[in-house]
Amino acid sequence: MKIALITETFPPEINGVAMTFGVIARQLGARGHTVTVYRPRRDDLPAGETHPEFTEIPLPGLPIPRYPQLRLGFPAGGRLRRCWTADRPDLVHVATEGPLGASAIGAARALGIPVTSSFHTNFHAYTRHYGFGIAHRPVLAWLRYVHNRTCRTFVPTLELCAELSSLGFRGVTLLSRGVDTWQFHPARRAEELRARWKADSDDPVVIHAGRMAAEKNYGLLFRCFAAMRQANPRCRFVLVGDGPLRARLQHEHPECIFTGFIPRVDLARHYASADIYIHASLTETFGNVLTEAMASGLAVAGFDYAAARQFIRRGENGLIVACDQPAALVDSAVYLATDPLLRAQLRPAARAVVEAQSWDRVIVRFEADLIQAAGLPSSSPEPVLA
Repeated sequence: MKIALITETFPPEINGVAMTFGVIARQLGARGHTVTVYRPRRDDLPAGETHPEFTEIPLPGLPIPRYPQLRLGFPAGGRLRRCWTADRPDLVHVATEGPLGASAIGAARALGIPVTSSFHTNFHAYTRHYGFGIAHRPVLAWLRYVHNRTCRTFVPTLELCAELSSLGFRGVTLLSRGVDTWQFHPARRAEELRARWKADSDDPVVIHAGRMAAEKNYGLLFRCFAAMRQANPRCRFVLVGDGPLRARLQHEHPECIFTGFIPRVDLARHYASADIYIHASLTETFGNVLTEAMASGLAVAGFDYAAARQFIRRGENGLIVACDQPAALVDSAVYLATDPLLRAQLRPAARAVVEAQSWDRVIVRFEADLIQAAGLPSSSPEPVLA
């Protein structure tokens, strides 16, 4: 297939959507498809850079307020129509619902090109975290309008499939998230990192990775940290990532280590060199960080939804609590901080449960769904009848 992938975030940016579609572009290209990625231009990237598996086409955009590391793409319907008239793709896939993504849907529809989309971020839920609760309904209506103009909307969990269908989204289809179990592996543990963190072999290191923003529930996360530290003063706390809250959090919590953004190869070493992961967010559509932590062999605790619901079995490979019980998450965090035998039991089991969630399996199913959406014949061989 010729696939046009439209996204307003892509590597080297660090977030779940960028990571997911970086992997998808590479994997689809490696499987023989021609993949062209249309993304907002970044000054630190060469224009029109060609990769072994895909080609990037930069388009105009501007930094997002309070998120200068991310960019918002301008509408580009006219340019995309000209591009796709000259070199028509078999399918357009839109990964983000911003001005660039919405204009790409319009361009594809005008040319009669099949177009699909992905729902990765609960923007309508974020309105309440930024003091714009009144915008909840309009934002939800916009998301529904954008996605319902595509023939399929891919989402990462079955529970989100059901939720969006109940809200009037049509053509909702599962696109799960894989985890790179080779990169995120307990063998990446690095004693020099632990020494830098002033953690002895028996000191529990608690790590958290993600965008430091209001919707990530950092208030509860630091409640967990405080309770863990009180129960076991030998705990160390490492936070990986950046965002609008970082400066304040770093000022308020000098007991914690803040690394800022780090390359994924270093992220894997940081995960594996820690012992515990607490996932306090309630706004994820999936939660890649949780499966990466589990693949790295960490004892994890989180709320009963998204990736945690899919992979955690309470007391067997992690701890999971009801979404309306934040105090229970604090208690779970304390259990992990104070019970080395529990940690020793959970850590290998966490790794084992996600080992089958490879990107290869996810991509094969996604590829088949895209081929069907494009109206092309399947590349799979016909079954031989006895």
